[in-house]
Amino acid sequence: MVPAVLPHMTSTGREDGAYGAWRRWYARVPGWTVTGGAVPLLPAGTAFDALSLPAAAGREVLDRLRPATPVALDGETMHLLVAPGSAGELPGLLDWLEWGPLVPELRGVGEGGHLVAPPPPGLRGPGVASRWLRPPVARGPGRAPVLPGLTRLGDGGAPDLVRLVSVAATACHRLRLGRSGDQPLAFSYSARMLAGTRPRSLMS
Repeated sequence: MVPAVLPHMTSTGREDGAYGAWRRWYARVPGWTVTGGAVPLLPAGTAFDALSLPAAAGREVLDRLRPATPVALDGETMHLLVAPGSAGELPGLLDWLEWGPLVPELRGVGEGGHLVAPPPPGLRGPGVASRWLRPPVARGPGRAPVLPGLTRLGDGGAPDLVRLVSVAATACHRLRLGRSGDQPLAFSYSARMLAGTRPRSLMS
């Protein structure tokens, strides 16, 4: 969600002064364009898409990501940056993994969407709550950041996006179960095989 324009930052001159260094860093390191006025934005759909989920669920996913995978936190929402086009594949993947509508907290941000641009490492900005948990790091001149990458999932060949969606959906559903004891347990067979999880009823 993009926050409202802040009254003390409506001057174009002041915005340029506050965020000029941000724009230069984004252009130089990941090669991304920062748009927006009082609130700097990163357009999705060209350089990256994002999978967005509650931060409490996202913490389960972090230790399974390659260290170079960019991850941003905006309030209580975590954004996992993935390859462009991934957001459009999310609904079909959730159906294929037999999650369907069970995890509405897991959303895709793709073409036409935006993320609030977190401050680059070492910089701060007024009125922006978003921050990098793992900032994008270019792998060399003209090379894009790593998008995305999973390790220690052990399925031996499923595409990274499938595995990432499986792990993220499982984490979202576990969070939902923790909030409400009357929620049905709904770990699909496909999701268990990819994520390496088992339903609680099989755990002793």
